[in-house]
Amino acid sequence: MEIENLTKEIRAQAFERKDPKTPSQVAASWYNDDLTYDGVAKTLFIILPTPGCSWAIGDSGGCTMCSYVSDCTLEPIDSKTIVDIFKQHLNRFPVNEEDNITVKLFASGSFLNPRELPKDARDEILNILMNLGNVHEIVVESRAEYVKEEYIDEVVDIIGDTLFEISMGLETSNDYTRLKKINKGFSLDDFNNAVSLIQKLNSKKGYNLKSKAYIFVKPILLNEKDAIDEAIETARYCADHNVDRLSFCPATIHGGTLIERMWRKGAYQPPWIWSCIKIINTVRKELDIPALLDTSGFGSRRGPYNCKKCNKDLKHMIIANNLTQTPIEYECDCKNKWLAEVNNADMNKSTVPAKHLPLY
Repeated sequence: MEIENLTKEIRAQAFERKDPKTPSQVAASWYNDDLTYDGVAKTLFIILPTPGCSWAIGDSGGCTMCSYVSDCTLEPIDSKTIVDIFKQHLNRFPVNEEDNITVKLFASGSFLNPRELPKDARDEILNILMNLGNVHEIVVESRAEYVKEEYIDEVVDIIGDTLFEISMGLETSNDYTRLKKINKGFSLDDFNNAVSLIQKLNSKKGYNLKSKAYIFVKPILLNEKDAIDEAIETARYCADHNVDRLSFCPATIHGGTLIERMWRKGAYQPPWIWSCIKIINTVRKELDIPALLDTSGFGSRRGPYNCKKCNKDLKHMIIANNLTQTPIEYECDCKNKWLAEVNNADMNKSTVPAKHLPLY
């Protein structure tokens, strides 16, 4: 497949240029209010040091928009090092001062993949969190293929009835887009099987599991209108299949990716912020499902952009409305330019097959 070959080539070049990073350098943490299942509460975010996403560092070349492997060691890390760094970041914040907190554990890959996060490290981290006595929710990320009953049983043996959310990068309900334009490597059926397993374990074993779908806004080879429509349709699909929560991730241009190569050649542009607002307002109006909108890169050269007049205002408004789940109401002169692009998007639609794009 042409997209996969390109992605592998670009990833290999990125690895050659990449400066080695230590486990301490790739770990990060922050602490702020966030929307939990019980409302707005203090949330601790920790990025754990890992070798990197197995899909990205394997033969596939990874996803066309993702450069998270640049923030990984690409080398195995022993469990003691992972746990020690986790403790250092945990101790940076006054988590004991709250009655209930949520902890989000990111691994720049899959928390449930023992090749990325060893089981003994995972178990010790979860035990540490349970010993705090005030962790109300734990949120992790995983590819669908690692959502296995065996792994979930091991987690629940430690955390009991603590709410455990598994966030998966569905990206889109369109299999062709996901496989051929994003190079995600799993089908809609794979995602459905993971969600169904979560629901089955809740009903049959009494677990307190939740599912979240990441929805990617504007993959390559989609125009502005199609990107909006596909994101909204994906949200509807998730609601129909009883996914518990959504998180929209508008495209940003990451280094060492296929999306960056297309952007540099003038063949791609991240979505308008107006497009993101259209999506989130539609979803909040139509669907009874919590939906978040990520604002990473908003207003920057490599991220979603409107104009200098409204970029910052809209970013702050979106962050605030993520907590209230209310629509975003705002007007700016640049909205007419966005409407013109959306309304005329089909006129510029290319019929050139992906394998013939001038990307070399």
